[in-house]
Amino acid sequence: MIKPNTKFNLDIRDIEIIEEALRAKAGRRGMSIANGETSAKLKDEMHEIQELLGRIHHQKNFYKPKGFVPGG
Repeated sequence: MIKPNTKFNLDIRDIEIIEEALRAKAGRRGMSIANGETSAKLKDEMHEIQELLGRIHHQKNFYKPKGFVPGG
């Protein structure tokens, strides 16, 4: 039986391209929903895209300079 590949060699730019494409697709889906299209498939797809974008976001390590004080 064939096993799925669970290790990917993607660099930061690859992930950035994927994230931009997902945001564009989410924007198009959002416009469809705003224009009154409310199918269960569309809503499920939108939810799936938002979940994936959230997982990508939560894996990022944001740079914060030493001594950084928010709002200061």
